[in-house]
Amino acid sequence: MPGRVIVSRELADIFKILAHPDRVRLVEELGHGEKDVTAIAHALGLPAPRVSQHLAALRSHRLVTDRRAGRQHFYRLTRPGMAGWILDALPFLEVRGPIEGPAQLEEVRKLWAADHA
Repeated sequence: MPGRVIVSRELADIFKILAHPDRVRLVEELGHGEKDVTAIAHALGLPAPRVSQHLAALRSHRLVTDRRAGRQHFYRLTRPGMAGWILDALPFLEVRGPIEGPAQLEEVRKLWAADHA
């Protein structure tokens, strides 16, 4: 029984760090492979300092790793399959009801599924 408690706490900790829309998008974006902060910021339409802050949080929980190449920092998921969790979670949104319409959810599903194929 204590093992289940420990594992449950650890999973809850991961879910907490992922419980921000920008971080979900970062994980999904890094599911395509390693990228630098500028490329991520451009792809997500976010300011680079904001992306860096979120990446630091993900790195502190060992969900992403980084490497340097000169002045650039490149990030990648420590477990690339993590991006698949996001795609696998989309059916749970259907249970809650349409976001603004089923078309939006289907559009995201196709986009993310095509990117991970």
